[in-house]
Amino acid sequence: MAKRTIVAMPGDGIGKVVLNETIRVLDAAGFDAEYVNADIGWEFWCKEGNPLPERTLKLLKEHKIGLFGAITSKPKDAAAEELAPELQDKGLIYSSPIVGLRQHFGLDICMRPCKTYKGNPLNFIRRGAGDTIEEPEVDVVIFRQNTEGLYGGVEWSDPPDQVYEALMTHPKFLKNFGSTPREEISVSTRIFTKKYTERILRAAFEHAKQYGYKSVTVCEKPNVIRETSGMMYKMAKDIQKSDYPEIQLWNTNIDAQMMWLTKNPEDYGVIVAGNMFGDIVSDGFAGLIGGLGFACSAQFNPDSGIGVFEPTHGSAPKYADYDVSIVNPVAMIESACMMLDFINQQEIAAKIRKAVAEVIAEGKVRTYDMMKMSGRPDVIEKGAASTQQMADAIIERIK
Repeated sequence: MAKRTIVAMPGDGIGKVVLNETIRVLDAAGFDAEYVNADIGWEFWCKEGNPLPERTLKLLKEHKIGLFGAITSKPKDAAAEELAPELQDKGLIYSSPIVGLRQHFGLDICMRPCKTYKGNPLNFIRRGAGDTIEEPEVDVVIFRQNTEGLYGGVEWSDPPDQVYEALMTHPKFLKNFGSTPREEISVSTRIFTKKYTERILRAAFEHAKQYGYKSVTVCEKPNVIRETSGMMYKMAKDIQKSDYPEIQLWNTNIDAQMMWLTKNPEDYGVIVAGNMFGDIVSDGFAGLIGGLGFACSAQFNPDSGIGVFEPTHGSAPKYADYDVSIVNPVAMIESACMMLDFINQQEIAAKIRKAVAEVIAEGKVRTYDMMKMSGRPDVIEKGAASTQQMADAIIERIK
């Protein structure tokens, strides 16, 4: 079997260290691959005016599989101020390179599993009957539509004539905003299409069927956002009735769902949502299993076979400057396991997941977040494991 080439995109801040440690784990588990580094992130925005250079797109198009660390993103004005002097005042506008990757390659299916690790001191607990303490086991997979909705990038400040005139044809816009000066109006659209709504719904139902989840929950807001959320729920009902009658279809509003997270998280299986609500609910469930240090994700296009695998945490630049890295690499390692599943290397993925679970259950090696410490440089002296030490412990279990 030919050696697989993986496009390694460290990005910014802690993305570099967690990706390096993850590659060490992959090597130890016997994954035979070559890694080609690709440029992405804040450094390339500042010096080139493009956080997602064309050369990186070419590499991913050629090799199809990417492991991504993290990026730094800043608001429009702050981003413009950090451009190299020769790029100032040239009309360059920063946009998230990971969103750019999703849209360029049509990585419309985003999958974010949130599963409890036994022995993790950060697991959610609650009070039960008779003042008992309960630790519900969370096993939820969120399917987030990744290229449309509020993150589609169709937005304006001081909308141009055609847009403004179109908006003015809607009676609610005319009534509520018609007297507002145009230059005071900013508009962000929420666009759903039937094609990609159906794709994310079917992906969710297929996953539930394959892995034995009893329910798929549409988590939107159809009682208020009637056209887009309403369309998704109606399509889900039609798909469930015709093709997946054995799987229950549940419907929750995003606001109520966030309340129910701490009431009955163990009741949920697969959740599917649009871009923004999927982002919100996945972070909510991640909090129940230990936070962003344990939150992994995959985003892929089933037609092209292109996939990018990344932790959902940010670049945390202050931690990147520490002499010894203290951040938890588990989210990045688990994202690599999702990559292995995607390319049919499930045995290696299972070996790594088993090692991670054993290290966490044993409890001898814990990063600062697992020890409930503030993220200061001196946590290592107080007994917290460094990023490298956590990876070392996982590698030892693999061997």
